[in-house]
Amino acid sequence: MSIEFGLAIFIIVQLRKSLQTRLYYPDWDRILKNTMIISIVLFVVEIPLRENFDMRLTAIANTILVALVAITYLQPIFRPARAYIHAWWPFIGVSIISDTTEFLFPDFYERSKGLFDTANTFAAIWLVAMMIITNKQRKALNNVRLQAEEEEKKKRMMESLKGELEIQVAQRTSELTIQKNELQHALEELQATQVQLIHAEKMASLGELTAGIAHEIQNPLNFVNNFSDLNNELLEELKQEIEKGNVEEAKAIATDIQANEQKIIYHGKRADAIVKGMLQHSRASTGQKEVVDLNELCDEYLRLSYHGLRAKDKFFNASFSANLDPAVGEVKLIPQDIGRVLLNLFNNSFYAVSEKKRLNLPGYEPTVTLRTKRYIDHVEIRVRDNGTGIPESVLDKMFQPFFTTKPTGQGTGLGLSLSFDIVTKGHGGSLEVKTKEGEYAEFIIELPTDN
Repeated sequence: MSIEFGLAIFIIVQLRKSLQTRLYYPDWDRILKNTMIISIVLFVVEIPLRENFDMRLTAIANTILVALVAITYLQPIFRPARAYIHAWWPFIGVSIISDTTEFLFPDFYERSKGLFDTANTFAAIWLVAMMIITNKQRKALNNVRLQAEEEEKKKRMMESLKGELEIQVAQRTSELTIQKNELQHALEELQATQVQLIHAEKMASLGELTAGIAHEIQNPLNFVNNFSDLNNELLEELKQEIEKGNVEEAKAIATDIQANEQKIIYHGKRADAIVKGMLQHSRASTGQKEVVDLNELCDEYLRLSYHGLRAKDKFFNASFSANLDPAVGEVKLIPQDIGRVLLNLFNNSFYAVSEKKRLNLPGYEPTVTLRTKRYIDHVEIRVRDNGTGIPESVLDKMFQPFFTTKPTGQGTGLGLSLSFDIVTKGHGGSLEVKTKEGEYAEFIIELPTDN
């Protein structure tokens, strides 16, 4: 029957397709291919030859089927195809038994044909069921295989990415280490530069202070020199009056000499105080607070600042005044540090009025005012000038290090920053500024009195 050849052709096609014999098993593929060709030829010629060669063709077809079943169980390479054979062998077995019985026992076959038809039906049902199950299993296995391949692919990709990532991390770590070392070196250089700039700022303020002191100390020295010369003349007159025996005149001259001597002592002490103030300012701060007459300290630095600027610029001139509250009295503070703060604020104020004076505004009189006042828990120092004022756009930067509104080369930008730190961190006080651009600027220092 032609069904056996058709079945053989179908099985061969499935074996070649599922096992990919053309790629992996070319020898077996050639055998299967030749067998399939023979089966196709016999399938085509079976009908015209049925009458003469019916049983022989059937025997050939059954032999091919048995051979196909046998090789799937005997050859390891055909193991994956056994699922197909499990689906087909009942149908093949029934077909072979039916054909053999029909050939050897025709009477029995005729009587039992219904039984064979039923067996064929069940074999067909089994075939369909097994094919469905096999296809599902094949698809499931194929999905599992594809999933496993995808997982393996992802795993290889992850391992590759992991290797690349480790290389990138190593490179980035090396780069960050280099950058860290460069930044550390830059930081050390910046810190060294900052120390030098702070030292330069202190030296600049010391230079300005020294110039002011030189100018300020000239006055008491002039008084000392003048009264000393006058006393020398009076002493000559005293000798002459004594020689004449004019006792009353000698006493009057002696009284004048004594009065002049008091003035010499006063101005000598004044010069001594100025020199001591200079030495105190030039010394590094000990960080130890001392009880200091705050009004006297403020007034001293106001005058030193003014005379320092006068010494540098012969054409500079400004009026200044001090409104000092007597109740301020003595305050515990670090005199060298507060002195630096005051000198910086006074210098800034005199600079501001000097710059405004250069504008030649009608009726403008440059003025710097100092005020002190005591409150219950703190004292207040106000330094106000009617100079150029401060733009609102830079107010939030006023106390930042290295910020300055002065032209390049005329300021380090550290004066107000150091002053702010001295007042706030060193003394627990506050430093604020009130200003109106083009009209005035006023710096307000508050120092606690309970420390």
